Amino acid sequence: MIQNPILRGFNPDPSIVRVGDDYYIATSTFEWYPGVQIHHSRDLVNWRLLTRPLTRASQLNMLGAPDSCGVWAPCLTYADGLFWLIYTDVKRYGRTSTGGASGSASLRDFHNYLVTSPSIEGPWSEPVYLNSSGFDPSLFHDDDGRKYLLNQLWDHRPGSNRFNGIVAQEYSEGRLIGQRQTIFKGTAHGLTEAPHLYKRNGYYYLLTAEGGTGWNHGVTMARSRNLNGPYELHPDQTMLSSRHRPDVALQRAGHADLVDMQDGQTYMVYLCGRPLRNRGTCTLGRETAIQPVVWGEDGWLRTLDGLGTPELQAASPGLPEHRFADEPVREEFDAPELPMAFQWLRTPWPEELFSLTARPGHLRLYGRESMGSTFRQSLLARRQQAQCYSASTVVEFEPEHYQQQAGLVCYYNASKFHYLYISHDEVLGKHLRVMSSLPNHVQTDTFTAPIALPPGVKVQLRVEVDEERLYFGYRLDAGEWQWLPQQFDASILSDEANAPGMPNFTGAFVGVACQDMAGTALHADFDYFEYCERAYCINPTAAV
Repeated sequence: MIQNPILRGFNPDPSIVRVGDDYYIATSTFEWYPGVQIHHSRDLVNWRLLTRPLTRASQLNMLGAPDSCGVWAPCLTYADGLFWLIYTDVKRYGRTSTGGASGSASLRDFHNYLVTSPSIEGPWSEPVYLNSSGFDPSLFHDDDGRKYLLNQLWDHRPGSNRFNGIVAQEYSEGRLIGQRQTIFKGTAHGLTEAPHLYKRNGYYYLLTAEGGTGWNHGVTMARSRNLNGPYELHPDQTMLSSRHRPDVALQRAGHADLVDMQDGQTYMVYLCGRPLRNRGTCTLGRETAIQPVVWGEDGWLRTLDGLGTPELQAASPGLPEHRFADEPVREEFDAPELPMAFQWLRTPWPEELFSLTARPGHLRLYGRESMGSTFRQSLLARRQQAQCYSASTVVEFEPEHYQQQAGLVCYYNASKFHYLYISHDEVLGKHLRVMSSLPNHVQTDTFTAPIALPPGVKVQLRVEVDEERLYFGYRLDAGEWQWLPQQFDASILSDEANAPGMPNFTGAFVGVACQDMAGTALHADFDYFEYCERAYCINPTAAV
């Protein structure tokens, strides 16, 4: 059996391709660098993070990009001996009304690019600029050798439908040619996006996402004898959704893509969310699930139950099992490269933020801008991939004043985090405290009372997360863990906790950070980072 989600934690907008016996899924990374995650499998059950292809400033530079902008909805295909990767680089999201598609005018900037590579692991080419008319671009390779770019069309005009349909335009030899055509205007569900096109038995099948990427999300299918339409809707219109199924474990299901197995079976990948039981918020962000679907005698695609239900456990295709090595619980930072699980924010110049060679066996962070910066922020983190986990690190840091900080952070974006940090002031000297940024609270920034620390001593920092409950602890050398008395709200590290009208499309991360807002780049050294998932809750005040 397949246990969903197959890609846990923030891995939205999946695009899947099979090349021989290998399966690859590309997912969005938004403001996290390097851009686009590509996972690999040979049995659809076991997956590993293989590569992130957008690694150079010429391919992706997100300095200044607002939260939840950056890389949206990559599309990965294979044709003519090449992997083709299409992606959107979003520069402005703007504020929108609750109505979304029918709300107040919202100016946005989306730039769509194409890179190619003969190998999934690169090197990937310099980008080809395509257009800026909307987001969720997708490349369709027709059986006559012609190629077409599809994307959602954005309409900023007052009173108009922001999601103004799906457009298609031919692509040839590094550029778009001919005129773009609106091929599908969407349905009454609205917010039509995420187009993928397939050809089967003389029909063009168009798969889209509708209803928004929250609780009303769903997968819509339509078909036509001609690529440019007109398209007839699937008899059920929505072929997969959890919008009317609050009882199922996988909520927010939508934004899908299809892949055919070696024997002709069809599987569908889609994004989903797993809300916390007590809060209904998705701290793990939007994840990727997969399940088999079947073509009916009427030529339409349906889930196996015929009801469009997202499945927590799905039938596997019966391919030979292909496991990968388990991800290490503890990273010692002994190698000169950053461990694969970690990413940083926005900048294509990581040498300004960190080094793994300046002090071998340690991750050195150079203090840069504040936790709210959208430019150079020295923060390295990994995805939270379970609702219960422990994380810890040890830091050597000797701040000289209050503008210098370093520590352990549970982070969603620049306005949603809990930060256990070391700093310095004129009264206490070196000390430890927590800053929380709470977007949906009356008081949006809160601080715990400072705890004095001796100078010149390593400090171990630890966090325990049990669904919506978050606890911080620390200890000096090999002493006992000291737990802060506060219980922090982990549910704010979610898509749903938000100031009205602002975007929320990523997920919770846990990692380390260092700030020097005086501009002197004081560094902090981290000797290890440990991340351990749990299937149960613990009492952090007990002996652990």
